Amino acid sequence: MAKLSEITAFLDEQLRIAEIPDYGGAVNGLQLEGNAEVAKVVAAVDAAAPVVEKAVAAGGDLMLVHHGMFWSGAQPLTGANFRKIKAAMEAGMAIYSAHLPLDVHPEWGNNACLARAIGLEVEGGFLEFKGLPVGLVGGWEGERTDLVGRLESAVGAAVHLCPGGPERVARVGLCTGGAGSQIAEAASAGVDTFITGEGPHHTYGLAEELGINLIYAGHYATETFGVKALAAVLAERFGVERAFVDHPTGL
Repeated sequence: MAKLSEITAFLDEQLRIAEIPDYGGAVNGLQLEGNAEVAKVVAAVDAAAPVVEKAVAAGGDLMLVHHGMFWSGAQPLTGANFRKIKAAMEAGMAIYSAHLPLDVHPEWGNNACLARAIGLEVEGGFLEFKGLPVGLVGGWEGERTDLVGRLESAVGAAVHLCPGGPERVARVGLCTGGAGSQIAEAASAGVDTFITGEGPHHTYGLAEELGINLIYAGHYATETFGVKALAAVLAERFGVERAFVDHPTGL
């Protein structure tokens, strides 16, 4: 058992919750308080009602999520909103969310974990949001087909390729989640291949016009890495159990 207050203090500090900018609905940090003691941490990508209910069923005392409960702003506590909060509170399960602070963490972040999984030689950050680089850029020498294979192995699913750039890859930009709208910015950074989770329809043609490869590896699939890594860190540091609730969207 570990104290919830000690775990959340550790997360707040390590993820720089107070320092890193984010979207208004992210509400990073402890979103719902639970029991004072934590025996099991359950990681998940989304704090949607079915996922919260699965986390409760898994015996979680603390649920770690990437997409928290308040993306749509203030909402009435009715229907699914009421159901998920009621389920968590009756179980005494706390909910902690980390969006961009987890995306950009240099060791446990979604970007860093996926970069390691595909063998990207990271040179630095790119794609700025409120002055914060939210993606990674670096070298990857090899055939485009090999990179697609590495990605599919990493995310455990097929990826969608727009082969607008060279077959021989040399410089790759990576930003997990839904960064497809930033393809022009990625191209201006000099990458020949841009990897993200998803994006708008028009980006396929835009990638061809810009002359770069665009690979969509799934918003959900590219953002399972961070919460899993974070749960493993907490399990080792605080001696708690851990589990992952898989609830893929296919997007």
